[in-house]
Amino acid sequence: MVATPLGNLGDISPRAVSILKKAGLVLAEDTRRAGMLLAGLGISGQKFSSLHEHNEEQRISLAIKSVEQGIDCCLVSDAGSPLIADPGYRLVRAFRQKGLPVIPVPGPSAPVTALMACGIPPYPFTFLGFLPRKKGELKGLFAKWKDLPTTLVFFERKNRVLGCLQTAFEQLGPREFCLARELTKKYEEFIFGILGRTEIAEDSLLGEITVVIGPPDKDAGKTSQADIQALISQYLSSGLKPRKMSALIHKETTGWSSKDIYDLIIKRET
Repeated sequence: MVATPLGNLGDISPRAVSILKKAGLVLAEDTRRAGMLLAGLGISGQKFSSLHEHNEEQRISLAIKSVEQGIDCCLVSDAGSPLIADPGYRLVRAFRQKGLPVIPVPGPSAPVTALMACGIPPYPFTFLGFLPRKKGELKGLFAKWKDLPTTLVFFERKNRVLGCLQTAFEQLGPREFCLARELTKKYEEFIFGILGRTEIAEDSLLGEITVVIGPPDKDAGKTSQADIQALISQYLSSGLKPRKMSALIHKETTGWSSKDIYDLIIKRET
């Protein structure tokens, strides 16, 4: 399972090049693209066979037969790491069930590359792959993650990304986001914004796009400390004891525990 560059050929590892040179069979979603990649690396003479979502089951027997005959078989993605939003896991499962070796050759991965450079909390993160096209299904998908403290990462096509961000805003609220486009290529760009608050020109969204949406803001809606202090000032004149005072303020505010409010009261009194 050989990871290939997202765009910059310099990102392929020497180990990956060595393994591809020895491969007797290379499985790829797009054999023409894989052939161009190997040619760019100075590799020739390999046999190619397509493997995509519609023929994966049929290619399993070919791959197993090849390996059982002593032929090295490689699976490559069009770009990045195999299986990450690409076919291949059924092939891996079949090999594992047969007791045949499956060797990962790690390298570039668009979701990880985007997280490395966008400045949004990188973990925990949830990779959603390509999103559903129907708006109802898209809304349902985002709704599942609404209350979970995870960064969301997914791929989206340029002509659908703005509509997708609007649906995300409707379900998730005003979260931070980044559109990472053309990763490792000449026109690599990171576009930042807040869902529902940032306008982006559709004609600027060229190339392949990885979307990163940050986790919910844990302090969103939290009463400010200044407002807490103002309430404390009001209650101090009432003669209430600190614990009673903190319990009352706790009921009137959001995001503060009674203990935290109590500590602020004690500091004021001392």
